[in-house]
Amino acid sequence: MFFLLSKILFYAIMPAVWLLGLLLAAIVVRQPRWQRRLLMACAVLFVLLTNGALINEALLAWELPPVRPAQLPAQSDAGVLLTGITKGSKSPHDRVYLNTGADRLTNALWLYRAGRIRRIIVSGGSGEVGGSKTGRSEAAQLATLLRLAGVPAQDILLEKRSRNTHENALYTKQLLAQHPEIKSLVLVTSAFHQRRALGCFRRVGLHPTPFPAGYYSVNRQLAPVYWLLPDAKALADWSILLHELAGYVVYKVLGYC
Repeated sequence: MFFLLSKILFYAIMPAVWLLGLLLAAIVVRQPRWQRRLLMACAVLFVLLTNGALINEALLAWELPPVRPAQLPAQSDAGVLLTGITKGSKSPHDRVYLNTGADRLTNALWLYRAGRIRRIIVSGGSGEVGGSKTGRSEAAQLATLLRLAGVPAQDILLEKRSRNTHENALYTKQLLAQHPEIKSLVLVTSAFHQRRALGCFRRVGLHPTPFPAGYYSVNRQLAPVYWLLPDAKALADWSILLHELAGYVVYKVLGYC
């Protein structure tokens, strides 16, 4: 039930849905004064939500800052790569489709190649309602790419049951119970997701070193273009950030992080 409700919440907090709701309300309401107010509110909200500087500043405040590999311990026993970066609804299913969070995978591979982590734990079943359409967990799909990149099979561990961040932490801990030799961890996930993920892992008794990846923010600029020009991508970025903020609050209330 919680899994399904989280998917419904994602659509409820989308800024595009708010704008559509205001427009529909302006059509339905019969009083001209309220119609003008609703349309004005829609226009103001649209200007704010399409301002690239505003969402970038919000992302800069929320995302954890980048970590250089040299700042990590000399060598950790394993890196935990969280999934949520594949497109299961795209066919044909003879390959792996990655979305904008693919830096999670490349950063984990980078740390492995740099000798900062000895093994890679890929954690994630399927985040799709009704289960994976490919018949394979996300962990298995990313493991395929890691193998193609030359990572030996013995250096890859899979956790294939989790459907959300709370379960990522819970089932990873259960997996580690079978591998007592793994004591130090590096947690690799998107920068906007790192706070919640880190809280979940700490809640179950694991204390990984965070390694944020997949940034949505860019460096702050002083040019007027940065502050004034609208950006269509801003609406999508607001959806991602608001969804994560809502998830963080819900997880705090439930005691997951």
